[in-house]
Amino acid sequence: MATTQVETVSSAADKAKLAAVAALVVASIAGFYLLSKQGALVQWATLIVGLVLAAGVFLISEPGKRFIGFARDAWREVKKVVWPTRKETMQMTLYVFAFVVVMALFLWFTDKTLEWVLYDLILGWRK
Repeated sequence: MATTQVETVSSAADKAKLAAVAALVVASIAGFYLLSKQGALVQWATLIVGLVLAAGVFLISEPGKRFIGFARDAWREVKKVVWPTRKETMQMTLYVFAFVVVMALFLWFTDKTLEWVLYDLILGWRK
């Protein structure tokens, strides 16, 4: 039997930090709309500053630290990927295009054959 492990925010400080993140996001979006008479520069500055502060508070919380660790591990894995050369990429692209053309012709031929069988031979709708 497989057990599912659910991670939750455990400490009250982390819960408070995540609540502050949510409040900052809501406040920055509300500020963006409420400051519409102040001009676009003030609106966007309010939104960006609020979102940057929310991101900063999130990153110092425990879930934020886990996210940073995950991002580092993911980046480390991306560095291990062996990317195809330009020649290999071009060859595979041509193979895909050729396959698409062949399949399009095959489907067109199948469609026309079925159309001929059904309409001309069986139903006799065309003369």
